[in-house]
Amino acid sequence: MYYSILHKTRFRYSAPISESFTETRMRPLSEGMQRCLKFKLSTTPAATVSSYQDCYGNTVHNFDIPGQHRQLTVTAEAIVVFTDPPKLPRSLGQEAWNLLDDMAAEEELWDFLAPSQFARSSPLLNALASQLDLRRRGDPLSLLHEITGRMYRTFAYAPQTTRVDSPIDDALARRKGVCQDFAHIMIALVRPLGIPCRYVSGYLYHRAEDHDRSERDASHAWVEALLPGLGWIGFDPTNNLIARDRHIRAAVGRDYADVPPTKGVFRGRAENTLEVGVKVMPTEAFIPDTDLLPAVPAPTPAEVDLEATQQVQQQQQQ
Repeated sequence: MYYSILHKTRFRYSAPISESFTETRMRPLSEGMQRCLKFKLSTTPAATVSSYQDCYGNTVHNFDIPGQHRQLTVTAEAIVVFTDPPKLPRSLGQEAWNLLDDMAAEEELWDFLAPSQFARSSPLLNALASQLDLRRRGDPLSLLHEITGRMYRTFAYAPQTTRVDSPIDDALARRKGVCQDFAHIMIALVRPLGIPCRYVSGYLYHRAEDHDRSERDASHAWVEALLPGLGWIGFDPTNNLIARDRHIRAAVGRDYADVPPTKGVFRGRAENTLEVGVKVMPTEAFIPDTDLLPAVPAPTPAEVDLEATQQVQQQQQQ
C-alpha cells in the first residue's frame, strides 16, 4: 500500500516579526513495515532547510527566516509504502513477562520505562489504574489489548477540551480529550508494569467503513509497546485499534515533548495563531526520478490549539 501525505502548517502573526527559527519532525520513519520513499519540505517565505537525526532516530528539519514577515507556511509532502504486516498472535505465553524483564534491563530502553514530562503518575492516574485493576496478569499482549479497549470506553473523544501543554489530569478529570491525551495516559499506566512504551506522532488514513473517532484532517498519536518476539507494536486507544498499515509513523519519543510536528521561536512583539491541514491519500504507485510528488487535494485548514507564549509554536495532535 502506497500513501501520499500533505501536511501544511501556517503561522500568522498580528504584527511583523523580525526573525523566526523553526524545527519540524514530519518526515515519516523508515522502520519495520514502513518506508518513506520520498519527502519534500518547503517554506514560504523561502528558507534553506537543514536536517539531523535525533537520539530516537527521528529526522529533524530546521530553518531560519531572518527577514521581516507576518506569516510562515510550512509544507511537508511525502510518499510512504507499507509491506504486508505480519500476523499478530492473539496472546503470548505467561513466560513472556520474564522475557520482557530481560529486555527491559537494557540501558537503551530506560527512557521508555521512566516517567516523562507528560506521562507521569498522579492521584487521578492512580485512581484510574485501580479502577482498571492494572497489574501483571495473563500475558503482556493480552493485557495491552485490554487496556486499549478500556481506555476507548472510558474516555470520550472531544477536540478543544485540552491544550497542547495540558497535563494528563485535565483529561482524567473530565474523562475526555484527544489522541495526545489518551496516548500519554496509556503510557503512564503501562510503564509501571515494566513494559517499555513510547509515544508515536504520525498520521492515520481514514476510511468511512472504519468509523474512526480521531479527526480526518489532523495529525495523530498513539502508543507503541515493546513485546518479546514481536518488537514494537502500536496500540491506538483513541480508536481501539492495533496500529497496522493505516497508521503512518513520523516520529517516536518518550512523550509529545520529544516529537512535536513543529516547534520554534520568533523575535518580535506579536500574537500568533496556527492553522493546520493534513491530507492522507492512497496512491497506486510511486514514480521515482522526479522532484514532483503526486498531486493530492488541498486540505481545508483546521485550527488547533497553540501554546500561549510568544516563544514556542507547537500543534496539538488530534
